[in-house]
Amino acid sequence: AGSSHLRSRLQSPALCPAGVGGMAGASSPCEKACNPRMGNLAHGRALRTETSCGRHAAEAFCTYSEDAQGRCQRPTCGRCSRAHMGLAHPPAAMADSPFFLPRTWWQAAQDAPRETIRLDLEATFYFTHLIMVFKSPRPAAMVLERSQDFGETWKPYKYFAANCSATFGLKDDVRQRGAICTSRYSSPFPCTGGEVIFRALSPPYAAEDPYSAEAQAQLKITNLRVRLLERQGCPCIPASPAPQPPPSLHFAIYDFIVKGSCFCNGHADHCVPVAGFKPTKAAGVFHVVHGKCMCKHNTAGSHCQHCAPLYNDQPWQAADGKTGAPRECQSCKCNGHADTCHFDMDAWLASGNRSGGVCDNCQHNTEGQHCQHCKLGFYRDLRKPFSAPDACKPCSCHPVGSAVLPLGPRTFCDPSTGDCPCKPGVAGPRCDRCLPGYWGFGAYGCRPCDCARSCDPHTGDCHSSSSDVTWHNEAPPFQAVLNESEPTWSWEDEQGFSALRHSGKCECKEQVLGNPKVFCGMKYTYVIKTKILSAHDKGSHAEVGVKIKKVLKSTKLKILRGKRTLYPESWTNRGCTCPILNPGLEYLVAGHEDVRTGRLIVNMKSFVHQWKSALGRKILEILKRDCN
Repeated sequence: AGSSHLRSRLQSPALCPAGVGGMAGASSPCEKACNPRMGNLAHGRALRTETSCGRHAAEAFCTYSEDAQGRCQRPTCGRCSRAHMGLAHPPAAMADSPFFLPRTWWQAAQDAPRETIRLDLEATFYFTHLIMVFKSPRPAAMVLERSQDFGETWKPYKYFAANCSATFGLKDDVRQRGAICTSRYSSPFPCTGGEVIFRALSPPYAAEDPYSAEAQAQLKITNLRVRLLERQGCPCIPASPAPQPPPSLHFAIYDFIVKGSCFCNGHADHCVPVAGFKPTKAAGVFHVVHGKCMCKHNTAGSHCQHCAPLYNDQPWQAADGKTGAPRECQSCKCNGHADTCHFDMDAWLASGNRSGGVCDNCQHNTEGQHCQHCKLGFYRDLRKPFSAPDACKPCSCHPVGSAVLPLGPRTFCDPSTGDCPCKPGVAGPRCDRCLPGYWGFGAYGCRPCDCARSCDPHTGDCHSSSSDVTWHNEAPPFQAVLNESEPTWSWEDEQGFSALRHSGKCECKEQVLGNPKVFCGMKYTYVIKTKILSAHDKGSHAEVGVKIKKVLKSTKLKILRGKRTLYPESWTNRGCTCPILNPGLEYLVAGHEDVRTGRLIVNMKSFVHQWKSALGRKILEILKRDCN
C-alpha cells in the first residue's frame, strides 16, 4: 500500500456520487432512501494480474525519483523473488491497508510490456470511483473497463493516454468536456507516487438520482479490470555525469482502491455475505463490503429488486435518491387469508392505478382477488370478523331435501346466510324436513297433505280439527285471516318458505293484463323483470330472494340489477303467498315501494305474471303511452 496522504482522498465527498455516500451509514434508520456503508471493494477479494516479479527466479530492479527541479535522485535498487516473503510483491499488496502498510506494492515482471489487473466480484455492486497509486511511473497508455454480466462482456469506462488522438484516436477531455479519454494521468512525473483517479459519475454521466436507471447503468459492476498498455521510464535529469544503473522498465502499484457499496436500490443500509463467499484475509483490513442486502421498505431479493411476498399491491420501484422518498412496497389486501400475492397489470389498470395485488392460494376456504369471498360450498359466519380463519363455514345442506342448482351437480348454500335451496314442500335452513301441510320427505321433496289442516309429516294422515274450515280458490289476504275467529297457522322458526315452489298446494287467481287504464290506476312504483332464487319464512314475515334482471320502472328507491329481496304481505293459512312466486322461474313483478323501510312489497294488489318477452314489451308500451 502507498503513502498515508491517501486518507484525505478516501474521505473526500467529491469522490462520492450524490445520494450514495451521503445516505450511507450503519446507524441509518433507513426511513427514507438509504444506502449501505461504502468501502474498498478490493478488500477481502483477490486481485488478479498476469505476472508478478520474481515468479520464476529472483529479479534485480532499480527505481528513480526526481527532486523539485526534475533532477534524478539516488536510485533505489533491490531484488524481487516470489519464493522469499520479504522480497515478494504479489497483487494482494495493492489491496492491503494503505494506513497500516503504506510501503507495500505489487510489481509486474520486467519481461511483461503489458499487464492486466482484474477484480472479480461475487455479486453486483455499486462502483463509485477508482484510485490507483503507482510506485513506478504511470503508464503512457491504459484502459479502465467494467463488466455487468460476470465477465461475459466488457465496456470501457475510460481511456488514459499522454496523447489520446495518437494512441486511441479519441478526443481528450482536457479539451472536450465529457470525452471518454483523458491525458490528465499519463505523465511520467512524479516518477513514484503518481495517482490515477476515475469517478464513475463524472460528466457526461452525472446523475441527480443515484438509483435511477441511468445511474445504475453507469454504476453497477460485477467485474473491473485495468489494462496497462505501455510502460514508461522516469525521464529525470541525471544529477551528475557519473554513470548510474539503468532504471528498470516495469509496472508497480502501491494501492488499487475500488470504492463502492452493496447495490440495494436505496432500500437497505446493511449487507451480509453472499452465500458461499469467504473473504480473503489481508493485513490491516477490518471492513469488507458484502453483497447481499438486508432489505427494508417491504422489499426483498439480494438487491431489494422486488417486493416482499405479501407487498405487491403496486409496482416495485427503486428509492428516490434525489428527494429521499423510500417508495415502499405496499401490502396486498388479503384479509389474513394468504401468505403471498403477485402484481397483476390488468388489475392495476382496471383500478385506475390504485391496486394491482392479486392474492395467491387463498386459504381458509376463501377465494377472489383479495380472498374476500367464501368458496362455493361455504358461507360467511357473520358472528366473526372476515379475517378469522373460520369465518367461512361449510354448507350443511341435507343431501335429500336440498335442490341441485344449475351451477353443477353439487348443492351450494347462500354464501351470505348459509340457507340451502330446498326441493318442493321442504323447509328449514338445511332443507331437512317437510313444511307444515306437507309430508313424505324424500328424493322429490314433500307432497301436500290432502287435508284441511296439516297432516302427519311421515304418513300423511290428517290431524283432527275442532272447527270446520272452508277453502276458497283465492285465499284471503293475511289481515283477513287474522280477523277470523279460528286460530291462525303457527309457523316454526326459520322454516324455508318453499311452499312457494308448489303451485298445486297454493291456489291463487290467475292474473290477466286487461285494460291499460286499470294497470296505470294501480299506481305501481316499481316494475321489474326478476328471477326467483329462494323463499324463506322469517316467523313474522316472508322473504323471497330474487335476481333483478331488468328495471322497467322505479320511483323513489334506487333499484339496481342483481340480487335483492321481495317482501310478500299476503299469506294463506296453508303456508303460501299469493301471488305465487316459484323459485327458478322468471316473472314480471309490478308493486309498491315502502320508502320508509326500503323494501319492495308484493301483495294482492301487485301484478305478477310469468315473464314473456311479448308481455315485457306490452308493459313498457303501457308505461310510456298510458301511464304518463
